[in-house]
Amino acid sequence: MTKLGFKFPSEQRKTFLYDLEENWYIPMLAKLKNLPIQSTKRNNFGQYAMAVNYLTSVLEEATAINKVAIYNIDHMAQLRFWGKDVVALLNRSLGGNFTDMKIGQCKYTLLLNDKGGVQDDMILMRVAETEFIIVINAGHDITDVYEHEGVQEELIADIDRILANQKDDEEVFAQDISDQYVKVDIQGPLSYKLIKQVYGEEVLKNRSNPEKNMNYFSFNEFMRNGHKYYISRTGYTNRWGWEVYLPIATAIEDSKEIISLALDFGGLLVGLGGRDENRISAGAYGLPLMGQEYDPQHTPVNAPLFEAAVDMNKDSFVGKQALARDISAGASKRLYILISEGIITHRAIYKDGKRLGSVTSSINSPNVSHDMRLAIGSKRKNVIDEHGTAAIGLGWFYAPLFPLGDDGTELAEQDGKPTRIALEFYKEDAEGKPTGTPTLGYATLEGISVATAPKALKNIENL
Repeated sequence: MTKLGFKFPSEQRKTFLYDLEENWYIPMLAKLKNLPIQSTKRNNFGQYAMAVNYLTSVLEEATAINKVAIYNIDHMAQLRFWGKDVVALLNRSLGGNFTDMKIGQCKYTLLLNDKGGVQDDMILMRVAETEFIIVINAGHDITDVYEHEGVQEELIADIDRILANQKDDEEVFAQDISDQYVKVDIQGPLSYKLIKQVYGEEVLKNRSNPEKNMNYFSFNEFMRNGHKYYISRTGYTNRWGWEVYLPIATAIEDSKEIISLALDFGGLLVGLGGRDENRISAGAYGLPLMGQEYDPQHTPVNAPLFEAAVDMNKDSFVGKQALARDISAGASKRLYILISEGIITHRAIYKDGKRLGSVTSSINSPNVSHDMRLAIGSKRKNVIDEHGTAAIGLGWFYAPLFPLGDDGTELAEQDGKPTRIALEFYKEDAEGKPTGTPTLGYATLEGISVATAPKALKNIENL
């Protein structure tokens, strides 16, 4: 089999906008905010040196979503698949059904392994009847064996996992086109205003009916100065916003204009910390993150986006039998948003001495209301202060936690009040027993802020 995935890098990779961040944005931000210039805190994410936050704090960057937040998402990769048998291959390889997908439509789906575990989650854009662009997560473009903590581990790129399912007589071609585009996401209520000012209002209109705005989970293509752009509306933060694929030739110039306008509008360039807070905090369930809520060892059955990502009515696809077994066995696990008095990543979840599940993500948030923080029952001053903070997160539970209504759905409210179920979060010893003092918190279905991504654009087009 021909391998199209890249070799494991000998050192951390840099996004195309790395130098712009360090040599243009940081000095400009320092001057604007009257801050001393410091080195950007970076973490290895998908073998890229990614900013956790810039000179502004994670909490400041998290609040930028309330105006406009810009994300350098160039560590994510774009794959082009084309050929007369491309739909058959994608249907066989991925959880979603792409047969009736329209040109200009986007679709969220999962790449599974034979055991039903999640190898990656992704967005597909149908460019033509026989052509798709697939947007994948960082690090999922590597096919290689590497050493991690003294152990040899194998990585297989998404492009190679998909092509491994190609039949000998099928005509399908594939190419990683990440070196042709830079992905910059523009999110928040002022995103429409910003994009309109940079690219013109027409790029935000419905490709089939220009009198109307773009539909949710659609994308447009447009030409500017002789270069092709793509712009999609898939709710990267579960809020109003767009994902823009900038041609390499214009990416620096465009990014400067986008970021400068965002600063003028009271927004910021946001690092990984603010991104994670933004993705967890929107909607009743937040957005699952690959490598945290999703992983290759566990099936995604009962994840909030499972039905949108996986079509169990398809004849077959990689991982279907494992999912079917999980569903047939009555898998009851659930993913819930957690509010806690401190960060609880990877802690065990307990109630009345019984272990209920595990925390998969947790981060401090400036967006938790005073009422929600007081409901924790914490004595920590930073939590109960009127302008304090609390941690938000996601956790997998073994079984449903909330009482059910007459229609069988979990009750987000009871007697006009939000349902909040008190929990304790413990570290565990080598034998899996809880140790130390627990961190207090609760699970809720009310969400931290509203998920606006699918809401009508008329709400923001005149801001």
